[in-house]
Amino acid sequence: MRIFSIKSILASTLLLCIPTMASAEEIVVKMLNKGTDGSIMVFEPQLVKAKVGDTVRFVATDPSHNAETIKGMVPEGATGFKGKMNQDVVFDATQAGVYGVKCMPHYGMGMVSLVIVGDHTPNLEDAKSARHVGKAKTKFAELFALLEE
Repeated sequence: MRIFSIKSILASTLLLCIPTMASAEEIVVKMLNKGTDGSIMVFEPQLVKAKVGDTVRFVATDPSHNAETIKGMVPEGATGFKGKMNQDVVFDATQAGVYGVKCMPHYGMGMVSLVIVGDHTPNLEDAKSARHVGKAKTKFAELFALLEE
């Protein structure tokens, strides 16, 4: 028969009473020459939903890509990012909102991504009204339509 001390019972009780924090997730987005659906020059996935506190890692899976935020598609007061060619980029999702991301060399070909952080998207309308070139315009229209579903 095992006898528990008052000290061990109190310690166990205290541990149970301490609130646990949900751990942040890391979401991986690949920069690809060819996606799984056969489309060329893509981020995969193209639409990312993250929680505040998560990390989004853009992985330079194929060469000749970068990831950077698009002017006009970052929440007010948030810091954008600009990755170097052929290098991974880590985005810490610290502020809720909509973030538009592009691969600079393939932006006109529609290599874009939409990152939604949190449930509150104060800059949604501003992000929707941002101007784009080439296929990026069509791709963002598709991504915003998916978001509304």
